[in-house]
Amino acid sequence: MKNDAAAGFEKLARTFLREFPDEATRRLDDLPVKEIARLVRAEPLRHAIALMERLEPRIAADVLLLLPEDARRNLVSAMDPVRVVALLAWLEKQPRAALLAQLEPGLTRELRMIAEYPPETAGRLMDPRAIGVTPGTTAQQALTRLRAGRTQRMADVFFTDNDGFLTGTVSLQRLALADPDTLVETLVQPSVSVQAIDPQDEVVEHFTKGRLTSLPVVDFEGRLIGVVSYDTLALTAQEDVAADMLTMVGVNREERALSPVSFAVRKRLPWLQINLLTAFLAASVVGVFEDTIARFTALAVLLPVVAGQSGNTGAQALAVTMRGLAMREIRIGQWLSVVRKEASVALFNGVAVALTTSAAVWIWSRSVGLALVIGASMVISMAAAGVAGVLVPTGLTKVGQDPAQSSSIILTTVTDIVGFASFLGIATLLSSML
Repeated sequence: MKNDAAAGFEKLARTFLREFPDEATRRLDDLPVKEIARLVRAEPLRHAIALMERLEPRIAADVLLLLPEDARRNLVSAMDPVRVVALLAWLEKQPRAALLAQLEPGLTRELRMIAEYPPETAGRLMDPRAIGVTPGTTAQQALTRLRAGRTQRMADVFFTDNDGFLTGTVSLQRLALADPDTLVETLVQPSVSVQAIDPQDEVVEHFTKGRLTSLPVVDFEGRLIGVVSYDTLALTAQEDVAADMLTMVGVNREERALSPVSFAVRKRLPWLQINLLTAFLAASVVGVFEDTIARFTALAVLLPVVAGQSGNTGAQALAVTMRGLAMREIRIGQWLSVVRKEASVALFNGVAVALTTSAAVWIWSRSVGLALVIGASMVISMAAAGVAGVLVPTGLTKVGQDPAQSSSIILTTVTDIVGFASFLGIATLLSSML
């Protein structure tokens, strides 16, 4: 009788697993992993796939490791590739590599392609080990699953339907303060999300505008496949700023302090040649006023002062504009407003610096004309530099180029030419006062 009762119960359990996989999976999540693996191993492939695809990826990964090699390979080969990628993310490097080696080469390539998202997209930023809970889960069950997970930095729990489609978010604080028997669906709040191929700029915009702690990532159909945390985004932003500092001066993003000499030369030399060309352009401006410089040698002494101040002013405007573009604080259509602001700042600063410079030059030379020349040129060149600091990055962005790519080289050329031309041009016009 006991054997008959046990057989009847086993048959009932299998019927429940096959006819109601969603409800059964919620019950399975609370069982030991070895018991879940035993049930999956005993099921025909079709039903085993239904169970594995509905289990949390974290649990499914542990179950997979307990299955025989043949069963493991057959399951992974027949499952939805997107679900397989989510499952593989929870495996350690060595077991993951061993499993991929057992699969057909074509399937391995497909799985790697799905997991490898384009650079500077949400997929590259996300952690695929996102925790999702389904309808019927209580707050206590959700917290138990979170404790069993191997992720530590988590501020939100994501709510999905039984097919894995994202429907909302529950903050960890809200979940922890709820009564243990409260259903998670009663705590859910609407959630913004991004697709895995959405650009990194869009991720930044969501975090900036929504003051988020995490951002769910979904596939084309809306299934939850990962999460971008604020910490990850902040670290990526720091790396991008460091890379932009390199590209602004013509250094390749991939160069490191101990990169081979041949690599560094190959990447830097073209930009140095371009910089040489722009230097000759600035020098040609000085050559136009050769006679003026020959008559008033003091002008040659003061040329670096004008060029240095205008260069610094342009660099300040460039840095502010670059940050605004990177953080999506400004759009290309707002370039005129930014130009007005930076031109005004540069103009006021130019007047203040010009007064100081003119006083110093008059004390040094006792020449009112020379003091007037450098004061007027200082105001003009600094105002022009402020405008150029905005137009260079916005212009590059407008034509589809990276605004950080050697923008300082272009800016230096503009500020040098304007500074030299204004200083020497005004000196020529007021030569009778020198």
